[in-house]
Amino acid sequence: MNWQEFTALLVLATAMSFSPGPNTTLSTALAANGGLPRAMRFVIAVPVGWTLLLGLCAAGIGALVVAVPSLRWVIKALGIAYLLWLAWKLSASASLGQANGKQLHVGFTQGVLLQFVNIKAWLLALTLVATWIAGQPDALQRFAIVAPVMLVYAFTSNFVYALAGALLRGWLAQGRRLLWFNRVMAAVLVLTAWWMASV
Repeated sequence: MNWQEFTALLVLATAMSFSPGPNTTLSTALAANGGLPRAMRFVIAVPVGWTLLLGLCAAGIGALVVAVPSLRWVIKALGIAYLLWLAWKLSASASLGQANGKQLHVGFTQGVLLQFVNIKAWLLALTLVATWIAGQPDALQRFAIVAPVMLVYAFTSNFVYALAGALLRGWLAQGRRLLWFNRVMAAVLVLTAWWMASV
């Protein structure tokens, strides 16, 4: 991989990783409601799940999903349903810590599995495989470069969003601010689900 390709990879990684999506929205909301330590399970789960997804796409599963429309629809439907369920749970959380209990619990395993129903994650993984890995004589070496880069970006972006959520905790604890913050985060999840339905 030459430096032009690597630079293009970094630009794509920055744009896709730091733009709002299901992962960053949940990282922010979980940290705002339960603090940074509780959100870290999800923050760590995102790069783990995403790297597994990238590996499967590089191994050929991505081509299968593209070739069989019904698989794509199943992934999309599960992703949309899960995001809408999370949005509903989040919109009812009005006190600090409440979203970590019965109202909203997204742990490590759910964070990993969320990557497999996240259309944004699939689109990025398929783009990376098609552009930087598939059909290249040094495909394994390229995967060994792309995967760690994306893992670092996935962790960093979600940590930054979670840190922002955690820093807002004191301000959100006053009055009904947390309830409105959670409703805004829920609305972002609903808009993300709508976007997923349209792609």
